[in-house]
Amino acid sequence: MQVILLEKVVNLGNLGEVVRVRDGYARNYLIPQKIARRATDAALKEFEARRAEIEKVQAEKLAAAQATGARLNGLTLKISQKAGVDGRLFGSVTTMDIAEALGAQGFEGIQKSQVRLADGAIKAVGEFPVQVVLHADVTVDITLQVQGEMA
Repeated sequence: MQVILLEKVVNLGNLGEVVRVRDGYARNYLIPQKIARRATDAALKEFEARRAEIEKVQAEKLAAAQATGARLNGLTLKISQKAGVDGRLFGSVTTMDIAEALGAQGFEGIQKSQVRLADGAIKAVGEFPVQVVLHADVTVDITLQVQGEMA
């Protein structure tokens, strides 16, 4: 299926490009998330008419992501979890925990899907690198300090 991208998508294309994707990816993800539109003649004409407006909205999103990224850059986030004497956690620290902790520090709007952990959920006490993807062009590295509290 051919779709018109309404925003930049990593490994797919930029705003306004007509790309060919699998039908399921378009129907189940791109179109419902309003990231793309089916590439019909009418849709192409409408897109060209609204292109400046769409580009302005995307530029505002990028500017907001860059501002948040500048505030986040180099941040050390501290999370306390119950741990045993050997430093292993009872449970784990997930992307959801990190997104909630960032929200508590004033970074509202960061979803768990924007938080990337290199090795999956964290199951030990220590410092870990975490990536926060705020926009297709804005990725920020932060440090997560997991502190153990005795059960």
